[in-house]
Amino acid sequence: MDSALPAPAGILREPSNKGRATMKIPTDRQVLQAIYDRYKDSLEHFDRNLADRQSKIMVPIDCEEIAQRLQVHPDIVFGRLYYHLDQKYGYKMPDGSRASLFAMVAGRDRDCVNLPFLASVLAGLQEEWNRHAFAIGMAAASLVLSLVAIFKG
Repeated sequence: MDSALPAPAGILREPSNKGRATMKIPTDRQVLQAIYDRYKDSLEHFDRNLADRQSKIMVPIDCEEIAQRLQVHPDIVFGRLYYHLDQKYGYKMPDGSRASLFAMVAGRDRDCVNLPFLASVLAGLQEEWNRHAFAIGMAAASLVLSLVAIFKG
């Protein structure tokens, strides 16, 4: 279809990316870090008598706000949580119930993360990131030393 022609009625056109930077897809670690940074204080300040949510550990999140922080579409954040991260890290408990990282509905609340569980997953991802960063740093230092030895000797 020629982009100069208007789209026929009933047919949607993809938005043009002319003049806009391509959206960079955030990593699992970046998504979880953004959520954690935004909502980490909600556990400490939870008061069951004044609660704006039903559960202390299941914290409703605003996917649109997180998406803005990450500069992505809100469906990317929701999809990453619902279709990927919850499937990857959620598990079945011995009593048959499910421990979820993300729940579309938790009581009367919507789009909730299990914040202590999220913090544990994030800690593991940060540890993995630090190991990789250290290995890359060591490899880069080795390369620099090798190049210095070659050009000096």
